[in-house]
Formats: sequence, C-alpha cells, structure tokens
Amino acid sequence: MIVQHSSPQRPVDGFNKRVGVKMENKYDLIVVGAGVLGTFHAYQALLRGMRVILVDKNLQPQGATVRNFGQVVPSGMDATWQRLGRDSLEIYKSIQAKTDLSVRQEGSVYLASDAEEVALIEELHAINRQEGYRSQLWTKEQCKQRYPRLNDAYCRAGLFFPEEISVDPRQMILRLHDYLRETFGLTIALGTCVQHLDRQSPTTVTAHCTDGRMLHAEKAIVCSGAEFRMLFPELFQTSDIEAVKLQMVMLSAQSAGALPGNVLTGQSIRRYESFAACPSYRSIKAGEDPDSFWKKWSVHILFKQEVDGHIILGDSHEYAPAARSDELSFDIQMPINRFFVSQAQQIMDLPNWDIERTWAGMYCQSKHPRGVFQHTLDRDIHVATAIGGKGMTGSAGFAKQHLREIYGD
Repeated sequence: MIVQHSSPQRPVDGFNKRVGVKMENKYDLIVVGAGVLGTFHAYQALLRGMRVILVDKNLQPQGATVRNFGQVVPSGMDATWQRLGRDSLEIYKSIQAKTDLSVRQEGSVYLASDAEEVALIEELHAINRQEGYRSQLWTKEQCKQRYPRLNDAYCRAGLFFPEEISVDPRQMILRLHDYLRETFGLTIALGTCVQHLDRQSPTTVTAHCTDGRMLHAEKAIVCSGAEFRMLFPELFQTSDIEAVKLQMVMLSAQSAGALPGNVLTGQSIRRYESFAACPSYRSIKAGEDPDSFWKKWSVHILFKQEVDGHIILGDSHEYAPAARSDELSFDIQMPINRFFVSQAQQIMDLPNWDIERTWAGMYCQSKHPRGVFQHTLDRDIHVATAIGGKGMTGSAGFAKQHLREIYGD
C-alpha cells in the first residue's frame, strides 16, 4: 500500500540534531554530494553499520536529481545497467515498504507508432524473456484500454513493463534523507562545501570545509556531478565527461490517473540503449533523417503524471564537454517547448495543454563503456560521478555494487 503524506520539517541548517549528544567530526565514510547517487552510497554504508556524513554545498538538492521525470525504467538500459536498475527497483520498493518515498508501481509502456517501432518492441520483448525480465506485448486495443486518451492514428502496439515504478523527483530525495537521518542516524551537512580532500594520516582522509570544519573518515566518496571540478580540477579537465542540458515542461493539472505510470513513445524506442541490442536497430537508425528537428535537439517524447494531476512532458538534449559546460546556454528554447506540445498532441488527446512551468536540467555523463566516471586517488578517495541519464534508475543498484568493490566483498 502506498501512503501519501507531506514532507516533514527539516532542521534549518541541514545538520542532525541529537539532544544532549555532541556531534563529532570522525566518521567511517564521507560522501560528497547529496543527490540520488551520493545518498544511495550513504544508504549502503549505513546498512553496513557505518557512521556516515553526507555533505552538499546546497541547502537542498538542486541538480539532476530533482530536475528529471522521476521515471525508474530499467527497461531502457543496456544489459549491464538493466541488472543494476532491477536491483534499484527492489531497493526503492523495500524502502517504500517502511516509509513513503512517493514510489508508485504503475509500470512503464513504450508506444510504437509505426512498423519499425513495432519490430523493435517485439525484438526487445524476446530479449527480455531471455534475460528473465518480465514484459508484455500489448495490442493497440490494450494500449487504448490503459490510456483512453491515446490517439488512434498514433499507436500500433505497446510494450509494458509491470515491475517499473515512478517517483516524485522533488520529494523523493528529501524523504529519503529524512528516513536515513531518523532510522540510521545519518549526519547530513547541507549548505557546506568541501573545498579540499587529503590524507592527514595513513588511515584517515580529511575533508576541509568552507565553514572551517574538518571532517575525518577512513574513506571518502565524491558523487557531486560536475562540481567535482572544485576538488580535482586537473582530473576533471582531462576526463571524458560531457555535460548534457535537458528541457522539459509541466502541463497544468488535469484528471488524476489519466496517464498512469511512465509513458514512453516511438522516439524513446528509437533512442534508448536497450533497443540497440535488437537485430533491426542498426538498419532502422540508418534510415532516419539526420537533419530533422528530432535529431538536432535529441528529442523524445515522455509523459509522466504526478499525483496532483500535473503532467511532465519532454525532453531534449544538448551536449558540451564538461570542461566547457558554459557553452550550454542558460536560456529556455521556446521552439523546443512548442515542439514537445505539438508532437504530444499527436499522441494523446489531453483536455489541457497549458504550460504551467518550464525548466532546464543539467547532468554529466561519461563516454566510458562502463557508463559512469570512476577514479580512485590515494587508495581511499573514490570519485563516482557522471552517471548520465541513468541516475534515478541506476544509482541505488550501482551504489550497492560500488561499495562491494570498495570494501572487497
């Protein structure tokens, strides 16, 4: 059962408050970056019985963790990351059973709009069977039954993943922080910038903070996205990381439950890594128009309806080397937003297309085949960042695997 509640109040300064207990600055692990990737690293360490401090320069998460759709969709990932994403599903659900993270298990659907996309979902369905990941091929009529506002002219068939979930990205991370603080005694230092990490002794890593404090631990893990440039500028400048800017919009609230779950469409089928394993994928991609608006802005159309009825719609992608991320304009490109709406209107017949809010998100991704930037300095300082668009789906499972590697399990 999913229980809805308002997010509880947090300490104003972001630190744990333990009556009568003096906070010390010695920990087993320092985690830099309180977004989804860093927080799940902290969670896995807490499960090991460690004393952990989670540090972030912002008073609350401001980056990719809260600027995305909140779709947890292992179905879109390549085989390696799909396994990690499936682990993430189990982790989210296990925590949701104890506290409300905003998790809703309503599945994900990929809507195929033409014969090529139908071929791809049929091929992925066969791959899913081999991998033991449950999916269901839906006819056009089954898609219409689930989504009565789906336009007849668009949909040919669908591929449904019943195990997948969605979360409210702006609430989930705050509720997770609360749970880890209250249940495990996690220390959270928000509004605190780590400006330097070094080794003060053979067994101790020290974080030097801008508030004058020094935090000490056996190990540190840096999960702060592009912000790790402040700690290790030379490493950052020579890395393979690139910055990605996304645009998305929020439509005005409409009937709750009109679009249950995660709704992905034909361009998602043509974009997501999992479909690249399909036999037809390469020839289908070769036939696409390289000069189309879709290609110019790397657009695919996603729908995600929140509990309050608002619908998130998007998204687009612009790229730049992370060392030159300033090349990505801070402007919102209104032609992109209009394109979202015009294309979405061909897919769904919604009663209201008014844009209530629009924003840009920014994340970093690594070009390394493993799909994340990892580096170890001085044995006990670990960088794990640039997880790309996989953060909400893959972070929980990846953090579990990463700590096993670090601690030699």
